[in-house]
Amino acid sequence: MREPIIPMQRKSQNNCKSLQTYNMDKITVGRRKASVARAYVKSGSGNITVNGKDYKEYFSLVYLQNKVEAPLKVSDSEGKFDISINVFGGGVKGQSEAVSLAIARALVNDNPEKRPPLKKEKLLRRDARVVERKKTGLRKARKREQYSKR
Repeated sequence: MREPIIPMQRKSQNNCKSLQTYNMDKITVGRRKASVARAYVKSGSGNITVNGKDYKEYFSLVYLQNKVEAPLKVSDSEGKFDISINVFGGGVKGQSEAVSLAIARALVNDNPEKRPPLKKEKLLRRDARVVERKKTGLRKARKREQYSKR
């Protein structure tokens, strides 16, 4: 005889980490390509850490550092918040843009008056472009074998 199928049990809510666990005010999410960034924001002195490292150490290229700082500069919030970020997936460029979106969303949650300048600089826009999948019979997503007439 077969054993009866037992429905899956949901995990209890006690296992979920709360904002109090992180001692943070707000959590926001930013995505870009295959990258996902969660930003934990609280008022502080302006420290930004990404995966436990300083953001200048994690994003060693200057243009990526500027991408992370952009929402803070546009909204005149430099030095007002401590931001801790967990980011995974994708490459460093996608990660930096995901971090930028997460920070921008956190700033708007904190103060809705900061929305117009961030929106004007297009920092609140989720860039939905992702890599196109490879098709069967082709070398890549669109690249084909060279056509031979005879």
